[in-house]
Order: sequence, then C-alpha cells, then structure tokens
Amino acid sequence: MSRARLVSWSLRRRVAVLFTVAGILLSGVGLLAVVTAVDSNDNLDVILNKTGPMRLAGQDLSAAYLDQETGIRGYALSRKAENLQPYQAGLQTEQDLLIQLETLNDANGNARIRTDLRVVRERADAWRRTVAEPIIVSVERGEPAAAGIGTREFDALRESVNLLQADILTLRNAAVDAARHTSTLLIALQVATAVIVVVAGVVLMLLLDRLINRPVTDLAEQVRKVAGGDYERAITSSGSPELRGLAADVDGMRRQIAAELTVVREARAQVEAINLELQAKAEELTRSNRDLEQFAYVASHDLQEPLRKVASFCQLLQRRYAGQMDERADQYISFAVDGAQRMQRLINDLLAFSRIGRITAGFKDVDLDRVLPEVASQLEARAGDDADISWAGMPVVEGEEPLLTTLFVNLIGNSLKFRRPDVPPVIRTTAERDGDHWRINVRDNGIGIEREFADKVFVIFQRLHPRDAYEGTGIGLAIVKKIVEYHGGRIWLDLDVEEGTSIWLTLPAGVEPRADEEPPTAGASGATGKSAAAGASEAGENPETKAGTEVATASES
Repeated sequence: MSRARLVSWSLRRRVAVLFTVAGILLSGVGLLAVVTAVDSNDNLDVILNKTGPMRLAGQDLSAAYLDQETGIRGYALSRKAENLQPYQAGLQTEQDLLIQLETLNDANGNARIRTDLRVVRERADAWRRTVAEPIIVSVERGEPAAAGIGTREFDALRESVNLLQADILTLRNAAVDAARHTSTLLIALQVATAVIVVVAGVVLMLLLDRLINRPVTDLAEQVRKVAGGDYERAITSSGSPELRGLAADVDGMRRQIAAELTVVREARAQVEAINLELQAKAEELTRSNRDLEQFAYVASHDLQEPLRKVASFCQLLQRRYAGQMDERADQYISFAVDGAQRMQRLINDLLAFSRIGRITAGFKDVDLDRVLPEVASQLEARAGDDADISWAGMPVVEGEEPLLTTLFVNLIGNSLKFRRPDVPPVIRTTAERDGDHWRINVRDNGIGIEREFADKVFVIFQRLHPRDAYEGTGIGLAIVKKIVEYHGGRIWLDLDVEEGTSIWLTLPAGVEPRADEEPPTAGASGATGKSAAAGASEAGENPETKAGTEVATASES
C-alpha cells in the first residue's frame, strides 16, 4: 500500500483497522485459551475423579486379598469357622472394588489398566481354585490342610495388584504432566493477551498523538497568532483528513474576517462535546453498576431451582434408603443434604443482600416503637422463655420499614445466638438524639467480640466461630451495614464495654408524631420479647411473613 493512500485514510478508518487487528488477535488467543482450558479441565478430571479413587480402590483391593489369605491360613490352622470370616469379607470387598475399578476405567479408559484388572481377576480366581477352596474342603472333611501351600500363586496375585497400582500411578502422572503443560500454556496466553492489549494501546496512543495531538497543537498555535492580529497568516494542517478539512474551514473564515468568532465557537463546541461525553460516560457507569447488581440478583435467583431439586432428592434418598446401606453411605447422604441446605441458606442471604436499595418504595417516617414488637415476635421462638428483650423511648426515623425490621432482626438475633451458656440473654435497645440523626444502641450480655475483630464483623461471609459451634452464613451483619449505609447512616462496634456486645448505629431522624396523636399500642417502653410478640399477634400481623418484608436472619458476626 502506498504512503499517499495511507495518508488519505481518515482517523476513524485508521482506528477501526487498529481495533480490528487487535480484536482478531485477541479472539484467536481467546479461542486457544478456551481449548487449553477444556484440556486442563479434562486432565484435572482424570486426576481428581478417576485416578485418585482408582488408587484408593487399588490399595483397598490389595488389603482385601491379604485379608483373604490371612483368613484361609487362620482357618487351616485353627479349623474354626469364625476364623474364615476375613476370607469371606475379603471376597465381597474384592468384588465391589473390582466393579468400582472397572467402572472408573470405562470403555474409553486405559487399555493397560483394563488388562491389569483382567489379570488380577484371573490370578485371584486361580489362587482360590487351587489353594483357598481345597483348604476349605479339607478342613470341612476333617482332613489335614497344608496352610503353607499356595505361596507362589498368592505372590503372583500380589504382583498383578502391584502392577495395577503402578499403571494407575503412571496414568495419574501423565495427567499431572498434561495439566502442568496446559497451565503453562494458559499463562503464556494470558501474557500474550496482555502484550496485545499493551501494544494496541501504545499504537493507539502514538496514532492519536501523531494524527490529533500534535496537529491540533500546531493548529491552535496558528489560530492564536491569527486571533492576535496576524490575519495574513495562512492556517494549514498536516494531520488527518478531518483536521486538514478543519484547518481549511478556519482559514476560509479567516479570509472572511471572522477568525476570532470562529475560534470561540469551535472551543465552545469542543467543551460541549466533552461535557456530553462525560455525561454519557457517567450514565454508562450508572447503567453498568445497575446491570451488575441485576446480574448478581439473577445469578443467585437462578441457582435456587437446581439447588432445590438437589436438596429434595437428597432428602428423599435419605428418607427412603437410610439404614439400607452401610454407615458410610448414610454419612455421605447426610453430608449432601446438609451441604445443599447450607447452600440454600447462603443463596437466600445473597438474594436479600442484593435486594437492599435495589427495589425501593421510598423513605417515610417509621416509628421504631412499632417495629421492635414485630422484631420480638419474629424472634419469639428463638428467644425462649428466659430471654429479656427490651427497649425504651425509641424514636421515629426516616427510612423503609421492611429494611429496618430486617436490621433489628439480625442484630437482636445475633445477640440471642451468641449467648453465654447457662446465662439468660439480656438485650437492651436504646436511642439518643445526635443532630439530624438518631444514635441507636443494641447491647447484650453474650460472649462478646474480641477487639481485633472489630473491623471484620461487618464484612460479608466473615465468620469468627466454627460452623459447628454456631450456625449461619456470615452475611447477617453485612446486611445490617448495607441497610444502615443505604439509609445514610453508619455503624460501629463499641469496644469500651466490659461484658457482651454493644453495637451503635445512626439513622436519619423522622418527624415525631404530635402530642394529640394516638400513642403506640405495643412495645412503647420496656416491653419484653414475649409481650411484644403477643402484641404483634393481637394486631393481626404474621411475624414471619409481613407484607413487603424479606428478613435475612442467618447472620454470623
């Protein structure tokens, strides 16, 4: 391509060519990365789901044959039927393990391992046929049984099992080598992608500098000289066709004694274009954030259906077949049911977390003296008869009542969860005015929070205790913090208390009711959790499913 033809290209065309070339290169690298990633997944599947279980099964198979040989020897020496039990148990274990190995090494599996399994079967059958079964028959007839015979046959069997294990290890090592190779290739592809992006960015920067920055700087210098009074100076440009055309237009207006006005208008147009671009980028960023939140919500929501099916069938399997299989199988089923249920709770908490501030009915005045009885009602079952939940002089704040209900359910629910053993929980909620906000304190006499964890308790998925000690997903206090920040407040842990936990938060003040208005009917002062729950029930509210409220109570500080 000639230089003259290249110079005639517009800036848009040059940038389009640059991005097209970079896009083709990145697409090629991406396609190769996908193929490599698929190979890597296949290798990992061989390592984790095939060779790993096969190695364990091979070791168990060797132990099963050793149990058979030990049982036969003991039976031959003692002639007692109970000494034959290891032999019989080893037979059943052997068959199960051989079936497992053959299943793992499917029709598209390793031919050497398939041959090894056949040889193991043949030699095991030969050892039983020539050694084990004759000894059993001799003992049953009362004839002398030579316990020392068959060593050669059993050694051959053990050798075949060792060969099987060696071939399984060889298959695993080959998969490991392949996985390392694909990992190295993926790293190289990432580096190549970075290089392509950097090179494209550098080329674009140089292109813009050559075709825009320097020509525009030169053109601006000429315009300033003309505006300064040098009207006879011709205005030219050596940049892109667009800039050359602009220079010609400016020069034409210079010849019409309107250079100053033209420069002002051009500058104003450029400023407006930049403002529009900034506004468009701001709108794009807002839309991107909204789409990201929507994606998180949809992703979590779409996980519900398949997970619900998994949990349902695992529970059905547990109910129908519990006790019909061995103890380990029952344990595995229990693990699956527990994991599915914990995943459902986690997804529900994530959905609740993603909904905060995304769907809103707008702020209004909310009387916390009406909210806290509802909270106590929801927590009545968890609180029990010994819990003392009270509040006094709670204010009217500005916010969304469902979210504020969720906030106090999580805070007070945490206090109930992390109670001290054999000590009735005491939870106090108070408030004090702080300018145009209310400072609210929730304090308990529970196990408390160590000082070093003060900054971690409000982080999503942050757990301070093992899962088997306290249930939960580690998202409750993160939900509380997001609700408080959504209302324009802040939340922090009071580190000066000597016992229990004390959490402070601020909420915007609302408009207090007039003195002639009807006062709250429940929970106005010093109400316990039990009485507050009764008040909520008498008011006809369902403490579990109040309209418009989604409560996330699986918190973990």
